[in-house]
Amino acid sequence: MAITKVYIVYYSLYGHVDTMAREVHRGAASVEGVEATLWRVPEMLSDVILTKMKAPPKANDIAEIRPEQLLDADGFIFGFPSRFGMMPSQFNAFFDGTSALWASQALAGKPAGIFWSTGFHGGGQELSALTAITQLAHHGMLFVPLGYTFGSGMFEMNEVKGGSAYGAGTFAADGSRKPTELELQQAFYQDTENLVATPSAGYCGCKLQ
Repeated sequence: MAITKVYIVYYSLYGHVDTMAREVHRGAASVEGVEATLWRVPEMLSDVILTKMKAPPKANDIAEIRPEQLLDADGFIFGFPSRFGMMPSQFNAFFDGTSALWASQALAGKPAGIFWSTGFHGGGQELSALTAITQLAHHGMLFVPLGYTFGSGMFEMNEVKGGSAYGAGTFAADGSRKPTELELQQAFYQDTENLVATPSAGYCGCKLQ
């Protein structure tokens, strides 16, 4: 069986997206024939600024990724906290560094999903994904949404839950709220059931193979 390489590439400032990314990774790694790898995009803020922002230290078990390393993957899940309804400058800077890949369309046809964290309901639970799709479109990547395939979890009304048809999500509130069990279940599900990364077959809308 051919090994399918899935890269979970993310940026996390306060740890919420890091928690989600690890669950996405766990879901991908549970699929037979899939080799899932977690990567961080480089931080742009200085240690002084991060300290003033009370940001926790970055996870030291996750390596930083360089744009050219995207070539090695068959599919992606990109995760980030929302900044005014869009991906933060750190992630934009990473995509800005992919201009050589764009020029050659080296990533065209590769499937990609998105997950995120926002502070509250109006912080971009859907807009964050919609604005990120522009990056995928310019590379010719295939956006793979969650849809409503998560079943009853998509219709939960008795508790606060992030995410939407575009992908898994969580709410950070003032930073003290952590991803709930339901949000983590959705993150796990997103990669196991919705991302297809078979280079020879392309996107078929079913599951990782």
